Amino acid sequence: MLTTLIAVLGTLAGVAITSAYQAHTIRTTRKEARRAEAQTAIETLMAALADHRRAMWVREDLRLRGKDWTQARAESHVTRSAITAPLTRVQILLPAAATAAQNAAQAVYDLRNADNTTALTEARDNAIRAAAELATAGGVVLAA
Repeated sequence: MLTTLIAVLGTLAGVAITSAYQAHTIRTTRKEARRAEAQTAIETLMAALADHRRAMWVREDLRLRGKDWTQARAESHVTRSAITAPLTRVQILLPAAATAAQNAAQAVYDLRNADNTTALTEARDNAIRAAAELATAGGVVLAA
């Protein structure tokens, strides 16, 4: 009888340990998948911000020089809309980096209607700095 009881208890302990291990593995897998998704969101947003920053530079430079900027304006509309989805993903997946993401997007948007080339250059430099701050904030959150 004692042998049977020990065997049953051993089996139950084995089941409990296996279940705990499986639960831990599932949590770890989910956490890593979420981390990878968040990293992809940051990378996608960074690329979209860089594309829009370039498009806005070209657009505003043409406008300031009095050139035809119709095509550049159309391209900037496309690159601006490409920011929306990754910005939203970053805000949802990495709320701690949401402010940095919003600031980086706004800094790029601020290239619009620069008064002169100096102001345009300053706005671009500010957008580059804001993107670097986003990368740092994302890195800190992902490393935690």
